[in-house]
Amino acid sequence: MIENTQVIINKSKSRSENKDFNFSKDQIRITSSEVINSYRDKAWESFSKTFIPTIKDDPWRRTDLRMLKVDRFELATSNDSTKKDTIPSNLLKPLADGEHGGQILISGNDVRSYLDPALEGQGVIFTDLLTAELKYPQLVEKIIGKIVEPSEGKFAAMTGALAQNGVFLYVPKNITIESPLHSLIWGSTIDFANTTHVMVYLEGGASVTYVHEVASDTETNGQSLQSSNIEMYVGPGSSLRFVELQSWGRHVWNFTHERVNVDRNGSVDWIFGAIGGHLTKNFAELNLIADGASGKMSGFYFTDQDQHLDYDSQQNHLAPHTTSDLLFKGALVEKSRSVWQGMIYVAPGADKTDGYQANRNLLLSRDARADSIPGLEILADDVRCTHGATVGKIDADQIFYLMARGIPRLEAERLIVEGFFDPIMQRIPFEGVRERFQQSITDKMKAYTG
Repeated sequence: MIENTQVIINKSKSRSENKDFNFSKDQIRITSSEVINSYRDKAWESFSKTFIPTIKDDPWRRTDLRMLKVDRFELATSNDSTKKDTIPSNLLKPLADGEHGGQILISGNDVRSYLDPALEGQGVIFTDLLTAELKYPQLVEKIIGKIVEPSEGKFAAMTGALAQNGVFLYVPKNITIESPLHSLIWGSTIDFANTTHVMVYLEGGASVTYVHEVASDTETNGQSLQSSNIEMYVGPGSSLRFVELQSWGRHVWNFTHERVNVDRNGSVDWIFGAIGGHLTKNFAELNLIADGASGKMSGFYFTDQDQHLDYDSQQNHLAPHTTSDLLFKGALVEKSRSVWQGMIYVAPGADKTDGYQANRNLLLSRDARADSIPGLEILADDVRCTHGATVGKIDADQIFYLMARGIPRLEAERLIVEGFFDPIMQRIPFEGVRERFQQSITDKMKAYTG
């Protein structure tokens, strides 16, 4: 068994001179659960002792936070002017097949939720975190801090201690949810920090499709901070389809720690899409913790202007006969930058492992940059693990071929970009998600001049 990935903090003298957040311990929310309260106290202790990461820290060496105005942020409160009625109608449409079986909309302190009464009667819980703490504390205790630990970094600890809200999904044993569930966290106000904690717990033999979305308009002349922890457990023989979409405004600095533990013969199909934000640092980890566990991770990103996306993925094979499959594809224009660093880890004794990872990047502008760093750490003998990474420009021969058939150059390049992303689109089983991604490609390409 491997321990959860830890961010190593180098406590140099220069670090002590850096600015820090102005949050205080009395901002921690107290609940009726001693377990939850103890977890938050430990998270605060870790947060207060941990420095803000710098490029001297290995996981952060390609992501510079020096321009983040950490001492300006307040925790978002009821004074946050973001209102639920500002949510664009297109974000409320079902993205997966069929109507929503349940939906949660969180905009500041405004929370609106719905769950099909039939699912509620079967014991399914799908609600915001504050309600879950109040009504179902013993279920929250089963997962909170068990999968993403506060010691993993400054932002993981901050979210653990100060999470203002989030989503809690619990599916009882042998319950199959046919209609997809959807949650949306909306809004991001200048000089405010928004912290959210998402937890998913599937008992054995359960099955669900869950679409989680974060988004906001773009505001000018300032910064907003978003920090989230996502903890997921997939029980024996269970199946989770998790679609995660990020379209923050261009003023948002976004930090996420997320991990899923997949138990014996369980499976997860994890789809990630990112098109927004100013800077994003995302730690995503797949833990296959028992025989027969499997996981697929599919990622899409398209950056422009000065956007910076840093995605750190880990596929941990901790038991025999486990399978993982990762494919991430990204396109970059103007002066944007992406970083993808992936690792397949095979623990001692995890024989018959089958692991695959690939990252493909298409640079559409001279000043765009993509860093792609795959890795393997194999401590077992009978395994099959492969990886690959590419960074390149549009193929001139493809351009020539299309132009020779009367297609203008700019339109030819747009067709090639759509074709580049097609393997990712084919891995997405939901037409609504594909349409959302395809629309983002169209929007980003409108500003592309070749």
